[in-house]
Amino acid sequence: MGSSTNLSAAAPSPEFIKRFLTLANSDGVLSFDAFMRLALYDDKLGYYRQPHQRVGYEPGTDFFTATSTGPLFGELMACAGAQLLGAAQAAECTFVEIGVEPTGGILHQVAHHFKSARTIPMGAPLDLNGNCVIFSNELFDAQPCRRFTYRAGHWRELGVACREGNLSETVMPPGDLPDYLPAKATEGYCVDAPEAATQLLDEIARQPWQGLFIACDYGKTWPELIHETPQGTVRAYFRHTQSNDLLAHPGAQDLTCHVCWDWLVQILRQHHFQDPGLQSQEAFLIHHAAPLLAEIAATEAGHLSDRKLGLMQLLHPAHLGQKFQVLHARRQFT
Repeated sequence: MGSSTNLSAAAPSPEFIKRFLTLANSDGVLSFDAFMRLALYDDKLGYYRQPHQRVGYEPGTDFFTATSTGPLFGELMACAGAQLLGAAQAAECTFVEIGVEPTGGILHQVAHHFKSARTIPMGAPLDLNGNCVIFSNELFDAQPCRRFTYRAGHWRELGVACREGNLSETVMPPGDLPDYLPAKATEGYCVDAPEAATQLLDEIARQPWQGLFIACDYGKTWPELIHETPQGTVRAYFRHTQSNDLLAHPGAQDLTCHVCWDWLVQILRQHHFQDPGLQSQEAFLIHHAAPLLAEIAATEAGHLSDRKLGLMQLLHPAHLGQKFQVLHARRQFT
């Protein structure tokens, strides 16, 4: 097996180690994507299987996102969906939000023009059919990824090893490598390949539904991932602190990986979605939720309200406006 490096400073629980070793190979090693799947989605120990609140500003939460602005984000996305589809088609659609937190979806207590709305929790089975708006917010970046490093003229896959109750990064033995990796790279370059995000979109897109797809997330193009992120893109979030210690607090901290927009666009095109568009969150809302933005500007022009502060969070380039992008596409109604 390969050498181990980067011992985590925070030891995992005995329960996590026991589960890890039942899945690991005879050398006590898991590939990184298998470790990430265990840490996030294990039925009993996974981060997204725990009942506690993860999103928000309250003590014990780990990160905030667009939903932290309250119902405003849902109002804007409902307006954008109706604008993109047109009122008549929107009225025929079920709004399906995938990857929701236990607190509920973005249309909870929000007036909308859709036929109905339902939610699918993170990691739950998918059942999509008929006329739909399929929506997600930070779903694809929460999927496991494979990690590769370029060393001594060759790509090697990275894994996680367990030794005496501690976890450490390890270089796995040589094996078959995916053909998407570039032929050469600088020494030590790390590529975090979001394969599972692409597979999830393929599962969503191959189901018998038509209408509108909207995904809010953060990602990069493939050239950016292989030329501009030498340390990879996987990050950990624990109590509103970003960390590169990916092995700490397994099951209790979030792990995220930038999606590859090129790969997702390719999947949409393969499943007959027309003209996939990718915009910053700021541009998407300005272009497609303009009626609601104008209404807020007109009715609350004279004071600094919570709604206006929420808009600043969602639109301003220094906040979420440029950090997040929105991928959207339509599949023809039948």
